[in-house]
Amino acid sequence: MTQTISRKQFIQKTGVMAAGVLLSPMAFAWRPEAPTIKAIAFDGFPIFDPRPIFKTVNEMFPEKGKHLIEVWQAKQFSYQWLRVAAHQYKDFWEVTKDALDFALLQCGLYPSDKEKQLLMSQYETLNIWPDVVPALESLKRENLTLSFLSNMTPAMLKQGIQHAGIEDYFDFVISTDQKHTFKPSTAAYQMGIDILQLKKEEILFAAFAGWDMAGAKWFGYPTYWVNRLNAPLDKLDAVPDGTGKDLNDLVDFVKAYTTNK
Repeated sequence: MTQTISRKQFIQKTGVMAAGVLLSPMAFAWRPEAPTIKAIAFDGFPIFDPRPIFKTVNEMFPEKGKHLIEVWQAKQFSYQWLRVAAHQYKDFWEVTKDALDFALLQCGLYPSDKEKQLLMSQYETLNIWPDVVPALESLKRENLTLSFLSNMTPAMLKQGIQHAGIEDYFDFVISTDQKHTFKPSTAAYQMGIDILQLKKEEILFAAFAGWDMAGAKWFGYPTYWVNRLNAPLDKLDAVPDGTGKDLNDLVDFVKAYTTNK
């Protein structure tokens, strides 16, 4: 039996194929039946650039900087998840300090309190990636609500936003600290629905880390992975609806999506 498709379906299918050729083979896991995206919820690090933190570590400890960064990051996130699982909450800032203390000991490094404060202070003066402002301007022209949905504390997010001068682009700043939890807890992702007052299918989650993309996908958000570090896909049975190397690719994804709705 011959299957017929409508003109709209044809445009959707062929338009997606063309977009896939223009962007990348992994750019879309297209779902033409998906509802309209009305908001984008960003993790902190598609916006904020953490590289100066790593640079300071390497300058301070040139022989062990790489290893220190690896241990610090691993403990930073494992401490978050362990504390959520055990109902022993500490906020992102405190967990990050604890993780740094452990990493320094693990690497046999004993800096002064002033040097440790210098490392932590990098989180208070985060810069943004070069593509952020033009991309945010483009997304605002699409009449989208823009929000953070981050594990960072409200104070950290406020400092970063003010330091970067991007206050006017974000309609909401959501910190999981308000619920004393961390992503990938479902309670953390639920905050986006509760505060934005939208269905989960209407909120595109923009992740920096593969595990965060997976958590958002498990929760039910359409997801876009801003894979700035060119990391491999985690083996977590979760594939993003779109992926790219920066926010310019995210803008292209959103425009192609809205064009083909």
